[in-house]
Amino acid sequence: MSTPPATRPQPRVVVIGAGIVGCSLADELTARGWTDVTVLEQGPLPAPGGSTSHAPGLVFQTNPSRTLAEFARYTVEKFTALEVDGVPCFDRVGGLELATTPERLADLHRRAGWAASWGIRGEVVGADRCKELWPLLDESVVLGGFHTPDDGLARALLAARARTERATARGARFLDRHTVTGIERRDGRVTAVVTDRGTFPADHVVSAAGFWGPVIGRAAGVDVPLQPLAHQYVRTGPLPELRDATAEASRPILRFQDRDLYFREHTDRIGIGSYAHRPLPVDPFAVLPYDEARARGLEMPSSCPFTPEDWAPSWEDCRRLLPALRATGIETGFNGVFSFTPDGMPLLGESRELRGFWLAEAVWVTHSAGAARAVAEWMVDGRPSIDVHECDLTRFEQAQRSPAYVRERGAQQFVEVYDVIHPLQPMERPRPLRVSPFHSRQERLGAYFLEGGGWERPHWYEANARLVDGLDPLPERDAWSARHWSPIAAAEARTTRERVALYDMTPLRRLRVTGPGALGFLDRMTTNNLRRKPGAVTYTLLLDESGGVRSDLTVARLAPDHFQVGANSPADLDHLLRHAPADVHIEDITSGTCCVGVWGPLARELVQPLTGDDFSHEAFGYFRAKRTHIGHVPVTALRLSYVGELGWELYTTADLGLRLWDTLWEAGRELGVIAAGRSAFNSLRLEKGYRAWGVDMTDEHDPFEAGVGFAVRMDKEFLGRSALTGTPPTRRLTPLLLDDPASVVLGKEPVYVDGAPAGYVTSASYGYSLGRCVAYAWLPADLPAGTGVHVEYFGEKVPATVAEEPLFDPGMTRIRR
Repeated sequence: MSTPPATRPQPRVVVIGAGIVGCSLADELTARGWTDVTVLEQGPLPAPGGSTSHAPGLVFQTNPSRTLAEFARYTVEKFTALEVDGVPCFDRVGGLELATTPERLADLHRRAGWAASWGIRGEVVGADRCKELWPLLDESVVLGGFHTPDDGLARALLAARARTERATARGARFLDRHTVTGIERRDGRVTAVVTDRGTFPADHVVSAAGFWGPVIGRAAGVDVPLQPLAHQYVRTGPLPELRDATAEASRPILRFQDRDLYFREHTDRIGIGSYAHRPLPVDPFAVLPYDEARARGLEMPSSCPFTPEDWAPSWEDCRRLLPALRATGIETGFNGVFSFTPDGMPLLGESRELRGFWLAEAVWVTHSAGAARAVAEWMVDGRPSIDVHECDLTRFEQAQRSPAYVRERGAQQFVEVYDVIHPLQPMERPRPLRVSPFHSRQERLGAYFLEGGGWERPHWYEANARLVDGLDPLPERDAWSARHWSPIAAAEARTTRERVALYDMTPLRRLRVTGPGALGFLDRMTTNNLRRKPGAVTYTLLLDESGGVRSDLTVARLAPDHFQVGANSPADLDHLLRHAPADVHIEDITSGTCCVGVWGPLARELVQPLTGDDFSHEAFGYFRAKRTHIGHVPVTALRLSYVGELGWELYTTADLGLRLWDTLWEAGRELGVIAAGRSAFNSLRLEKGYRAWGVDMTDEHDPFEAGVGFAVRMDKEFLGRSALTGTPPTRRLTPLLLDDPASVVLGKEPVYVDGAPAGYVTSASYGYSLGRCVAYAWLPADLPAGTGVHVEYFGEKVPATVAEEPLFDPGMTRIRR
């Protein structure tokens, strides 16, 4: 979609909610030429009573998510340029995160690495510098801090007012005291918003209602997986040490994450927020309207009564850190409501079930301007300018959308706001949720399970511990990289290279695409040539209109009008369904099927005796598909390998999965077959340079800079082709080998070239076949192989070298035999 020509009527946009997100969105839309914008608000303006009205305004830009960091960066940039009546909308007082334990201090070094990766100024400082920045601190309890000079305080209501004025000047209108009572639709499209004061026709409706999002979603028939929770915030009485303060705030905003607390100045008082208390879920359907909330003595609907019993333990922690607080008390306090999703990320994008209905939900003030820009770009230009797949409203599996799941995981996100989270750390509950048919066998083998997409995924098997004794000694790992890792993974990787292993590939998404138009549709949607005979398997890409890689697919043509598509996320299904013509049927078959990967040099010796079909290289070549039987089990066999070894992906229905596993296991005993997990799998795929979409590449990257240009056929038409200009890339996904065999990195670390940050690591794993850690990183395209670089890991600059790829078996002799 592009900006409509002047001869066509303006798209009519109705934004529901005039908090900071709704006001920012109106500003961003009108700045792009969409000026027929109406913002509806149930409360009074300019302070309507939602989360924006009580937000303390902290903006810390550093985040493990590059997307959220960019949202926050843009928020700082935007709000810094705004003022109302001479009052700035942002105070760049800086931020200071404190460490009172060695573990937290190490984590601050990791956070400093994220900041360097994402281009945010920051440094880890000692306790004495922390004391200089915050003289009220008891420096004896502080080990160090992370200082970010460009962070600060947003005046959220003032920023909302400034953006309202800008949008109004371009033609937008803001109407308060309008309660939404319904969403009208016709033929799968939104047509109007109904309120208690009239109906507003609309081509696009955006729910920016904050914690009321599920209420608006229900009116539209759209699922909004969001859980509101209450969060405690207090203001102290005046402090003698601050009696000469004239500015609202002059010191950095302060985080005491070891006790789930944050602090900011309110002139001569201190505001304190706590995540240390029990989760306090709020039913969005039971939140009082503004006038009724006021009549019951609440300051606003989003302000719940303060619960002193929840605050008491935190008050002791506050006074320990800031001894000056012993001379004062709590003057005011409230429990403020705001939104959490099951993974802690926003909900952005357009519903496919109700076209023209958009979500801009679960967005905090920190990310408000950036998220609003992304949604405005999405609406006007057809795509955001940065990758937002982590925020896409389609990202959750159906199993992750039940109200019970959203409540439980939303509450856990609240608990973990300030926790030190390992990149592999799974949520603890509800588990197990989704298991493959092989789960009982995996448990018997001592599988160490992690979780992804609700699936239980074995990362290694304790049954293989005996194989570790035959390995050369592995370098000792640091405590962080040793979490959720075992040397057993090395043994499983070696066995895959030397014998044969079974991998549970069931969580990989599988789509069935059928119908008379299936071939033409898939060929038009993807970059590679799919017009091959049945039995062909093709690696191909889904691009967006700008040529960015929105996913990679493996497409098996099983019959003239029948394809099995290996995809990545629910967003792939959503994208294909949005574009599918009437003569194409698309079905997600993942839950009803399962898959075993059989890989290793002895894979053919294992599989061939179990089938009457010829599995020789001549009869069943690489990237071919065949329907056959393994013992009593009908399977679809694809000759693929994501680990760089001979083998097959064997698919069958879920009811026959256990029989398939047992058949392979029994037949493989005399060959020394093992079950192997995701830890070994990741190591093997990185040694071969196989990309992981969403980690190594996203729609911010074109295929050629991402190293998957081989899957693009420019002699055919496909979505996004016109955007691939052929201009030499300025950056590329670059393989690195760490110089020291004992060094390990995990991903998202900054990479330094000639002493300056030049890029960041996407994914990394120890390459057990190579004896070095392999890391892929986005770096300048002109770095030749052999160039020395440094990867910063917990504050230490680790030497690495740009390598040629593939790092392992460049001739592909192990796969094609």
